[in-house]
Amino acid sequence: MIRRFIYIVNPISGTRSKQSIKELIAAKTKAAGFEFEIFPSVANADYSFLHDTIKQQKITDVVIAGGDGTINQVINHLRKFPVQFGILPFGSGNGLAFSAGIPKNTEKALDIILKGNGQWTDAFLINDSFACMLVGLGFDAQVAHDFANDPKRGLATYIKQTIKNFFSAKTYPFTIKLQGRELRTDAFFISVANSNQFGNNFKIAPKASLTDGLLDIVIMTKQSKLSMLWQAALQVGGFHQVERVSLLDEKASLLYFQTEALSISNPKKAPMHIDGDPVETEKKLEIQLLKNCFRLVYP
Repeated sequence: MIRRFIYIVNPISGTRSKQSIKELIAAKTKAAGFEFEIFPSVANADYSFLHDTIKQQKITDVVIAGGDGTINQVINHLRKFPVQFGILPFGSGNGLAFSAGIPKNTEKALDIILKGNGQWTDAFLINDSFACMLVGLGFDAQVAHDFANDPKRGLATYIKQTIKNFFSAKTYPFTIKLQGRELRTDAFFISVANSNQFGNNFKIAPKASLTDGLLDIVIMTKQSKLSMLWQAALQVGGFHQVERVSLLDEKASLLYFQTEALSISNPKKAPMHIDGDPVETEKKLEIQLLKNCFRLVYP
């Protein structure tokens, strides 16, 4: 099969220069003998301008150089085409890339892409919105909102916003319905994860898989801030096991379970993010897995 590439480069994601990346992309793709074009990402997330190019030039690969938000937008708008997607991690967190084992080193990531081992990968819907990796309600979403409004990017800024929000974090009431159960809880956050992490290898859902046909749900319930830190450390360290839904105790400090679908009532409108990007929250959320949604190139 003749492979033809489109590269989409976000000019503002992360903190690294993109000009040298374009030169590296050109050099390595030419050396591999593949045709390609490079486009900038677009602020309005509308990639319909690429539809004719993909059809007419029989594009086989769409490679995204950017963060999780850009990856979400591109895959969502182009996933119905018979292409496979590659990632060059350039965000502040790179949660999807790191979950898939894609290295941050651009040259190594390009080598993986040019070998072309595309694998079917799950995604999910939140009402009508698309997510590749993670949706958060509450604490981590507030961090995402404040990070987006900070003029500085990068991991140091994200850590600063996390610490700031930790001290002011509050709980929100939620009602979760799934598999014939109804759970009522006040929680600092709810994470709905297809990938295993927020980013930067901070693995909030250590057992999550991109291909298992399940979403991992993590709920940090109301407790002291010291207890919250301890429970988060246990969770990230992989010490909490996935629980059966029928055995969940809504009074537990942390709930960790898996499901294909759930609904969440969010009456106080806890803030929300999708794949790290802040979005307008909603009072009712219907969440549904999309099995084998797109092909992703990773080791």
